[in-house]
Amino acid sequence: MNNNIEYDLGPQPVAELMAEHGFKPNSLVSNSTEQLTHKMISKAVNGRRLTPNIQRKVLNALNKAAGAQYQLKDLFNY
Repeated sequence: MNNNIEYDLGPQPVAELMAEHGFKPNSLVSNSTEQLTHKMISKAVNGRRLTPNIQRKVLNALNKAAGAQYQLKDLFNY
């Protein structure tokens, strides 16, 4: 098992995008058609490493709420 994986990666660009659009975590949770929780959004914003599945859920919710077409590289820097 590799214990050298960094899990706390600092604030992510998704936080800036949410602030730019005036979104709170509830905005993404309520716009999500998948099971997305406030805790997942909090982890995404604060830079905890997320699974690709959760990253995709956050991306889909942000795109739907903002009416935009962001990509994963726009939301996360890892």
